Amino acid sequence: MTAVAAGTGSGRQAQYRYGVVFLILLVLLVFEIVAPDSDWTRAVDIALAGAVLSVTVATSRERGEVRRHRALIVGAFACVVVIAVGTGVFGLGITFAVFALLLALIPVGLIGGLARLIREKGVTVQAVAGALAIYLLVGLLFAAVIAFVGEVESGSYFKQAASVSSGVKVYYSFTVLTTTGFGDYTAATPVGHALAVLEMLTGQLYLVTVIGVVVGNFAGQRRSRGR
Repeated sequence: MTAVAAGTGSGRQAQYRYGVVFLILLVLLVFEIVAPDSDWTRAVDIALAGAVLSVTVATSRERGEVRRHRALIVGAFACVVVIAVGTGVFGLGITFAVFALLLALIPVGLIGGLARLIREKGVTVQAVAGALAIYLLVGLLFAAVIAFVGEVESGSYFKQAASVSSGVKVYYSFTVLTTTGFGDYTAATPVGHALAVLEMLTGQLYLVTVIGVVVGNFAGQRRSRGR
């Protein structure tokens, strides 16, 4: 949460930190895959998601007082949830729902900040990092939704196993998002099939449109400056 304090002074304009957001999301992604399923693991997931949301809030171009109040609310909420998850107060369904909510709130702040950054400075390295961060968020958000659906729906979500770890769900989500499709895990229910199709379309459309345009403009600007 130190990034919040650095960016919420009332007299200073917040700096764009989308590179930090991308790195924390990458750490969250790897941690979810390799860490064992337990209450403390899910608490760390919530803490990392809360940190990303806090940095996003601190990066917003609102007045310093507004950023400070929002950051305090996010930090307090994340701390309460981390304690509740770590001590087992929240069930798995609630935990996955809260995690998905935190992940869904992050792009709300990112998209507005990215639009302002590109409008003010063009396509910078921070803008590219922000666009890539949203791509990671899509995969993580779908993994959280899969975990929630698998918890509340009767029967197994996957054909190949009755129960899988959270890491497997993240792994499966990104094989679907990137349309890699190894085939070692496939959805068994109509809801799972619908989510897979939606995630594949989202991933491909985002890569072709947003990432393609952002990276193309970034490369074009670099070539123009090099002349």
